[in-house]
Amino acid sequence: MSSHIAVIIPAAGKSSRFGGLEKKPFVMLDGRAIWQRAAELFWTRNQVIRVYLVIPPEDREDFRRRFGGLVAFNNIELVDGGSERFESVANALSKIPETVEYVAVHDAVRPLTPAPLIDSVFEAALKYGAAMPALPVADTLKQVDTTKLEITSTIPRAGLWQAQTPQVFRHAWLREAYSQRARLGTPITDDAQLVEALGHPIHVVTGSPFNFKITTREDMKLAEAILKGRGQKKIEARPSTGNPFDDEAKW
Repeated sequence: MSSHIAVIIPAAGKSSRFGGLEKKPFVMLDGRAIWQRAAELFWTRNQVIRVYLVIPPEDREDFRRRFGGLVAFNNIELVDGGSERFESVANALSKIPETVEYVAVHDAVRPLTPAPLIDSVFEAALKYGAAMPALPVADTLKQVDTTKLEITSTIPRAGLWQAQTPQVFRHAWLREAYSQRARLGTPITDDAQLVEALGHPIHVVTGSPFNFKITTREDMKLAEAILKGRGQKKIEARPSTGNPFDDEAKW
């Protein structure tokens, strides 16, 4: 997998549902900021040429004070965000050289994406031109009148999948899609929606339940529990040679 991939991580949202004084991507999750856990899934990959982290302009000074070292040593470029997510992604796109072949967009608040899933999405994008992870909907879906809080209909779930990230596209496709986004005339909820509107097929890779988006404080508790479980499994499964230096080298 030798093609060059740029990764955009939008972290400029308002975090209105999360609550608290600190914006969600900058909250610490088991010792590291949520955005960092998402970004480090990519910055260690050989095919990733740069990570473009999009943050609110008003947070830039504080961000550099807190995380400047990470930015300097991990090939990250900071980009000013817009008022909407698609504006933030567009700002980052404008920074990416046209020579870059593929662009991935990953939510800053999906910090637990399994590495094999990223491998699969990257491979599928290089083969088909565009790819994303998604999970088939397992629960029954109800249409609800939000005023009366009454069910108005039941929606068949057959063929419905829940979108995840990273979403990876040929750079030219994504750039063209964003240049024509005004034609869509509907709210843009993910980047695949724009590329779909151009008529490009997007290959779906079966996602992971661990690849969830942290939206609420309850999601944080779940993420912390998963990280704790991963750490316990490593300790339990760790083989011992009797030499502590040998053991350390293996992990």
